[in-house]
Amino acid sequence: MTARKPTVLLTNDDGIRAPGLKHLWNSLKDHCDIYIFAPATEQSGVGAAVSLRAPLHVTEFPWENQTPAWQITGTPADCVRMGTSVVLQKPVDLILSGINKGANSGRNIFFSGTVGGVIDGAMRGIPGIAFSCEDYDSPNYEYFEPHIFSLVQYILDHPLELGTFLNVNFPSSYKKEHKGYRWARQGLGYYREQPQHGKHPDGGSYYWMGGQWAESLEHEESDVHLLKQGFMTVVPVQVQELTDMTAFQGRKEHFQQSLTTVTY
Repeated sequence: MTARKPTVLLTNDDGIRAPGLKHLWNSLKDHCDIYIFAPATEQSGVGAAVSLRAPLHVTEFPWENQTPAWQITGTPADCVRMGTSVVLQKPVDLILSGINKGANSGRNIFFSGTVGGVIDGAMRGIPGIAFSCEDYDSPNYEYFEPHIFSLVQYILDHPLELGTFLNVNFPSSYKKEHKGYRWARQGLGYYREQPQHGKHPDGGSYYWMGGQWAESLEHEESDVHLLKQGFMTVVPVQVQELTDMTAFQGRKEHFQQSLTTVTY
């Protein structure tokens, strides 16, 4: 009996025509039953946002090997929602997003549309992996293709806890030969705003938000630190329980006692 191929939903935030998505598909096409739901246009920086004030248009998109694919006029999270709730008539085993152009290490995952699509899946109990490549200007996706299904196979063989997904970053292939995988923790660094002021011909002002890397003191097991050393970083991120349990347990009695003195 032939083993059933896992059903995977592919998305990204660079748009359905992005090379990174094509390489993600290429690494999985012989191993998985693939359905692609990706934004019609680039959606970098939207995080896990969903569209509430504009209609969504879902259009079939021609793909190689007759792989079913749709472009959606929304965010990566919209793509996951439309794919799982509207178009597909069967359950999805995994949601895979990327391969993003540029790293999603540190606290940048709060802004990342690549990660946002996987977060939406994790919140509905579907495990997933967000893939990003440190190279931004000329990422060598093909260099890392052989590693993608290995990571997919790992979580198929060793299922993640409910609400957990993996955030994977590939190091720059042009710095040095990569040193292998590292199970890591999410780092602290992120891109802060660097607004650039300009003026319209009519005299009105405008700003390009821009960004600059905000360094932090990083743990030696953080993805930010390990990427610099040439490792492929794999971080388990949890969105099932968002409560800071240390603060919840440590402050519960004090908070409730303190607030009993307030009169209305």
